[in-house]
Amino acid sequence: MCVLFIAWKRHPRYRVILAANRDEFHDRPASPAGVWPDMPNVAGGRDLLGGGSWLAVRSDGCFAAVTNVREPASRRADARSRGELVQNFASTPLPPVHYARSVSSCGDQYNGFNLLLGDADSLVYACNRHQPFLNELSPGIYGLSNGRLDSLWPKVIKGKQRFEGIVQEDAVDPNALLDLLYDRDKATDSELPDTGIGLEWERLLSPIFIQSPLYGTRASTVLLVDHDDNVTLIERSFKPDATAEETRRIEFSNGALRQESG
Repeated sequence: MCVLFIAWKRHPRYRVILAANRDEFHDRPASPAGVWPDMPNVAGGRDLLGGGSWLAVRSDGCFAAVTNVREPASRRADARSRGELVQNFASTPLPPVHYARSVSSCGDQYNGFNLLLGDADSLVYACNRHQPFLNELSPGIYGLSNGRLDSLWPKVIKGKQRFEGIVQEDAVDPNALLDLLYDRDKATDSELPDTGIGLEWERLLSPIFIQSPLYGTRASTVLLVDHDDNVTLIERSFKPDATAEETRRIEFSNGALRQESG
């Protein structure tokens, strides 16, 4: 993921409300959201080049999501795939804090990452580019892109404000969250962060939804987990020209799986 917004235990029906965009080069192979054949209690997309996933959720409502930390000068070609952090959490019985502690011992083997881990009791944020490595988060609303949690980037500020208004409604509308994730307005130059990629790329990457022929938003995802651990995962995939390609919906409810696409 490259931008996400999450409400943690702030809604009377849902303990998790998450809206996120995955931004990537369009030619990088990936499979869309679905139930994993080797782990039928897990749903999410999969990176077919580096392995792993950018966001995955189990049938019990435990979930993980990862974003890159933008630091072009420090990127290592031989680093481990950050997607395995998500996949490994999906397959472990460890709670978020214990899993994050296990990752801290090998965090230097990865390029910069932000990792969110959640279960019924806790939400943990871990980052291998800031101290402390992990933080257990209080109930609240958070925004994350390619800086640290709640960094004052234009897309995070704008998206978090809109997101907060949507999740205050008694009935959370997934389509409103998907509309939020489709915001293509660019920030002004004076608002842009300086992350070492040059002004042209800072402009390109400033919207919540990124569009260009080579790199952009590949998928928008909404995740809802209610207080009874019922899970709804909705993913809308996009072509390089930003037209919608497919929308998939996966539900785990009382142990039963339901999938539909269109």
